[in-house]
Amino acid sequence: MKRSQINENIRLAKKLMAAHHFILPQWAYWSLDDWQKAGPEVREIKESMLGWDITDFGLGDFAKQGLTLFTIRNGNLAKSVNEKTYAEKIMMVQVNQITPMHFHWSKMEDIINRGGGVLAIQLYNSTPDEDLDKTGDVKVSIDGIEHTVKAGDIVKLEPGDSITLTRGLYHKFWAEKANCLVGEVSMVNDDTKDNRFHEPLGRFPEIEEDEPPLHLLCNEYPVLG
Repeated sequence: MKRSQINENIRLAKKLMAAHHFILPQWAYWSLDDWQKAGPEVREIKESMLGWDITDFGLGDFAKQGLTLFTIRNGNLAKSVNEKTYAEKIMMVQVNQITPMHFHWSKMEDIINRGGGVLAIQLYNSTPDEDLDKTGDVKVSIDGIEHTVKAGDIVKLEPGDSITLTRGLYHKFWAEKANCLVGEVSMVNDDTKDNRFHEPLGRFPEIEEDEPPLHLLCNEYPVLG
């Protein structure tokens, strides 16, 4: 992805959040210079990969398959930086922009439509060999109410609706009618090891530096030392 494209989508996400009165922590707006001045007090942010996260899943077509996220809080399974057992994200899901089919081995999560358009989520159970179960019904909790849908059905979440995605439950999602502000409340999130994409994909983009970064991405903190 070009840095200019990343910057533009961060600006778009901030506008969407402002429209729905969702306020990020102050460090979300830090410049590269701010990060370079920060000391060991920001260790939790760096080691738990909090912050901006823009991905095209290595496919090179962000408008078609991509996602804009901000991790607000997260535990850390690899390091003893904190003892949090939970995570929270806010996401901008754009109209017809697909987050590809995947599940998590470890993480259980609630996905919440915080505002905007309709969030569409396609669901499949996974088979023992981690393929799509195209025959078995899917039992899923939507705002605490149990529903049974057929394999491959698409659940539509209006603003305020939420769905619980259990371990091993394949899902892909996109927005309809308008861009969606989407929340995620989950167990500890580990994007380096806990995403099982149905088709092999990358998680973080390669970046073409055509302009300075508006804000650093969460996978770029190692450059700070």
